[in-house]
Amino acid sequence: MSWLDEIFGVKKPVIAMCHLQALPGDPRYDHGKGMDWVVEKARKDLMALQNGGVDGVMFSNEFSLPYLTKVEPVTYTAMARVIGELKRDITVPHGVNVLWDPGASIDLAMAVDALFVREIFTGVYASDFGLWNPNCGEVVRHQYAIGAQKVKLLFNIVPEAASYLGSRKTEDIARSTVFNGLPDALCVSGLTAGSATDTSVLKLVKTAAADTPVFVNTGVNLSNVTEQLSIADGAVTGTVFKEGGAFFNPVDQGRVKEFMDKVKDFRKTLR
Repeated sequence: MSWLDEIFGVKKPVIAMCHLQALPGDPRYDHGKGMDWVVEKARKDLMALQNGGVDGVMFSNEFSLPYLTKVEPVTYTAMARVIGELKRDITVPHGVNVLWDPGASIDLAMAVDALFVREIFTGVYASDFGLWNPNCGEVVRHQYAIGAQKVKLLFNIVPEAASYLGSRKTEDIARSTVFNGLPDALCVSGLTAGSATDTSVLKLVKTAAADTPVFVNTGVNLSNVTEQLSIADGAVTGTVFKEGGAFFNPVDQGRVKEFMDKVKDFRKTLR
């Protein structure tokens, strides 16, 4: 039994993103509405996702645009408040993603009992947010130092809004990441949130990853979910669940249910 089976109890789990509104310190933060409004917006989205049938949720500071690669403490402390206030309402396995700071993501996971994090742990990238140069060895040692060994690490090896510096093939990156980086899963993304993941790249990574689970990380929708999940071991998705399929909109429970019904029908074909 894989850790995916143990945590989610289903084949091909769908982890839904619960996008938080802009937080204190972010350019889009609404000082007039304040943190209580941020909490309630997150609660409404969470309930719509869960009632629609998703297998897990991942909380992220998605509307903190433009993102930092070393976040300020106010960001993850605000996230801890939001998730803490929602804890009694969370009924599915949950994870966190502090964009784009792997150390802060692990710290937050420990504070809110999250079971997994998704982040950029390896590689060097030219990105919209500047030079992106995470230190995997340092982050993993920090994980162990604070006793977070049970937190599963989802390594995004094709990060959004960024390009890998160097000429290595994606499948080679996947192989060396599995060998060196201690990933519990690999994530393969499109250009931005909501952008479809290239199926050919997904296939290459899945082959290269051997026994390490691979998630399709962006752009899964009703028209491609069967194809994507026939390759990947699961999906992380958010925009498809929004009203009108628009990134900044609230979650539409009807869209969630329609999507998850299709996923459940697909699972019936699996042995």
